[in-house]
Amino acid sequence: MGSITALRVVGNKKRFNVFIDGSFSFAIDKEVVVGRGLQVGQHLSADQIEELIQANLFQRCFEAALHYLSYRSRSEAEVRQRLYRHGFSDDVVNKTIPELKERKLIDDAAFAQFWKDNRLLFNPRSRRLIKLELRRKGIAAETADEIAGDLDDEISAYEAGLKKAHGLATLDYSEFRRRLFGYLRRRGFSYEVINQVVARLWQEQQTASV
Repeated sequence: MGSITALRVVGNKKRFNVFIDGSFSFAIDKEVVVGRGLQVGQHLSADQIEELIQANLFQRCFEAALHYLSYRSRSEAEVRQRLYRHGFSDDVVNKTIPELKERKLIDDAAFAQFWKDNRLLFNPRSRRLIKLELRRKGIAAETADEIAGDLDDEISAYEAGLKKAHGLATLDYSEFRRRLFGYLRRRGFSYEVINQVVARLWQEQQTASV
């Protein structure tokens, strides 16, 4: 194809314009330039140029994934959807995902555990609803079943209701039950579990107020 006659820094010094035989050929990220040891005078064939362009796409896709993962853990499906929205092709995404998995940056089982633990700590929900949320995040059914399988809805409902009940202490039983029932129902708990928890929390409040 020709020889590199110039590597010109662009903008914030993270990209280079590559000139072949005096004419602009393509732009490439600094990480690829350094990683591939590109230098003025180096000869590049058409196949080598195409390989560099693909390597650059992979680098940009990988960095986009890292940025997305920097906020919190994500499922593989979430990362894929994000990368597609950024305009990366199937080929590039399918090369990036295995690298992220190899580095343990994507792990659906670990993500599912994180999601469950986060829900239990900050916003308890029923086992059924947590499974549903995991499935919507792209987690495989068997993984969602395994992670959520040990949840006890009565314990989770009590933990969720306990926080809510503090703000209902001045209400009579009818209004207390109505509000707490609706609150727990929205979190996916069954009628039977809610009845048990509402009765328990009401009794505890009455005992505490004596």
